Amino acid sequence: MFQNSKTPVLIFSILGLLLFTTNLQARQLRLDIDTLLVGVAGSEPFVYGEGQEVSGISVEIWEELAAKQGWNYYFKSFNTVDDALHSLEQGALDLVIGPISITSSRVKDFRFSQPFYNSSLAIVSRSEKQGYWDKIKPFFSIKLLIAVFVFLFILAIVGTLLWLAERKHSKDQFPNDPIDGIGNGMWLAIVTMSTTGYGDKAPVTLTGRIIAGSWMIISIIFATSMVAGIASTLTLASMGKSPVSSIEQLVNKNVATISNSPSQMFLEVHYAKPVEVNTLEEAMSMLNKKEVAAVVYDRPQLLFYLKKHGPEDLFMAKAEYYKQGYGFAFPLESNLVYEVNRALLELAEDQDTDEIIDRYLRREE
Repeated sequence: MFQNSKTPVLIFSILGLLLFTTNLQARQLRLDIDTLLVGVAGSEPFVYGEGQEVSGISVEIWEELAAKQGWNYYFKSFNTVDDALHSLEQGALDLVIGPISITSSRVKDFRFSQPFYNSSLAIVSRSEKQGYWDKIKPFFSIKLLIAVFVFLFILAIVGTLLWLAERKHSKDQFPNDPIDGIGNGMWLAIVTMSTTGYGDKAPVTLTGRIIAGSWMIISIIFATSMVAGIASTLTLASMGKSPVSSIEQLVNKNVATISNSPSQMFLEVHYAKPVEVNTLEEAMSMLNKKEVAAVVYDRPQLLFYLKKHGPEDLFMAKAEYYKQGYGFAFPLESNLVYEVNRALLELAEDQDTDEIIDRYLRREE
């Protein structure tokens, strides 16, 4: 058939070159007539709908940008960002818009615009109003009762020592009756510790003064530690009703998140117990039913949920984790990136980008 074994290789090489040239000419044709084929992929609130009937944060920012540049474009929807990027890599698109994370692995194959939104992981928890019982309940906690018992026990020891030292030489202050005598000794210990100094009770013996003087020094340290311990106990006991402000408060607690999302690994690293669900609505339902302590997921999606139908008793922590930028993706050889970046800067300077984002994510006060 072929006289030379290299002939088939040459033919396939020519066909490949023709195909590449055709794709390049097709893309150049779109640029020449100022019509861009734009891939659209992602989730709410950045992308809604399909085909030409799409909207969302990414879409509106692109529409404002394209209007400034006077570009014509045609949308093509994709189920996932990875599908859109694959099509972009094959030369079938001019760019892809949506919540596309700018990562070190992706910049090897694509060029990116500057970020138009900085995303992160966030925490949503319940912020319940405390009732009367909730306010006084910490005073009946086991830890606080133990602390009070230890305090009374130490006062009883000091009061007994003062009574034993003073009962023979100051019977009017420390009578022989153990109940009255030790009681007066405890009273002297409390007055001494609080530096009140009524002067109604005072040791007269050397032993009694040594005991009282030692207690003065010890009580300075003891009283400070005691007050701090009680305050800490009351704070921790009431924390269960407070909203979660950081990931450290979720250690060993059940936390809802979306299956196979970065937030799942984030929770495991910080020793929380991830409860995997399929949708954000399911996670929020578990939070409202108090089946989990919080929900951890992408911040913009959480903000969008709270704006749409989040009850007022849900609280989003200010802490942000795993920050990453969202941008538009282009082929490595694209000449659109500079113009897009300049237009994005103009939109940011004119506050147009913030207005679009706020319209989707800002929660009404």
